[in-house]
Amino acid sequence: MSLTLRKRRVAIEVPATWMGRVKTRAVQTGERMSPMADQARMAATHRIEDARSWAAPRLESAAHGIEDQVAPYISSMLTAAARKIEPARTRSRKWPMLVLMTGLAVGAMGYMAYRRNAQQWTEHMKDSASDASRWVSEKADRTADMASGVSDRADETSRKMS
Repeated sequence: MSLTLRKRRVAIEVPATWMGRVKTRAVQTGERMSPMADQARMAATHRIEDARSWAAPRLESAAHGIEDQVAPYISSMLTAAARKIEPARTRSRKWPMLVLMTGLAVGAMGYMAYRRNAQQWTEHMKDSASDASRWVSEKADRTADMASGVSDRADETSRKMS
């Protein structure tokens, strides 16, 4: 059995320009550095995770320390500053309540006057209505009397004509 090995021939092109030579060298260097860049990336990832796991508890304890020691001091300082810049209290504001009570009293009196006038108007309308009905009945009686007088004359006239 014979073993034949073929050699793979690679065609190498030599760039003619200086920029082409630089580009070819950069590509070759990039191919050689790719495995090292991957290893560096993995190492950096592990170191960042280690740094985060180390820093997290320390940051939390620092936060609790600030909360317990510094925050009350800052809070009292801000409260004191707020008291200093607060405007002076004004005099008592009783006049709005007085105006409100006066308005309520005037409104109640107006309502009572309205109800009294409405009741008087109703009574007056009842009297007017009874006067009007009496006047209508008197007119109806007079009209009935007139009608009977006219019918009597019509009968009399018809007898004369016959």
